[in-house]
Amino acid sequence: MKYLLAFIIGGALCVIAQILLDKTKLSPARILVGYVVAGVFLGAIGIYPRILELAGAGAATPLTGFGNLIAEGVRKAVDRDGLIGALTGGLSAASAGIAAALCFGFIASIIFHGKNK
Repeated sequence: MKYLLAFIIGGALCVIAQILLDKTKLSPARILVGYVVAGVFLGAIGIYPRILELAGAGAATPLTGFGNLIAEGVRKAVDRDGLIGALTGGLSAASAGIAAALCFGFIASIIFHGKNK
């Protein structure tokens, strides 16, 4: 059942993004930023942690999960370090994912060579 909920909720987030792409004039970059901001907002009002409990990776993997992770890291760092935590908390909370994305992207760029259009 947990896998089914992860699939449904993660798929619903993807469907919403696809509808926004198809039915509006929003650019993909604006939709991505909107998803990150939505994750921050939903985490700030306490809704996103409940969604994470219900959907697991189906909610943690999309960009809304990234926004929630950054907001949670900032909140914890501000509680621990004060105002300086507002600057360092988001990066320290998401550093493993960011580092992995950079490393895998670099490895892919070495293996595969793009062509100019």
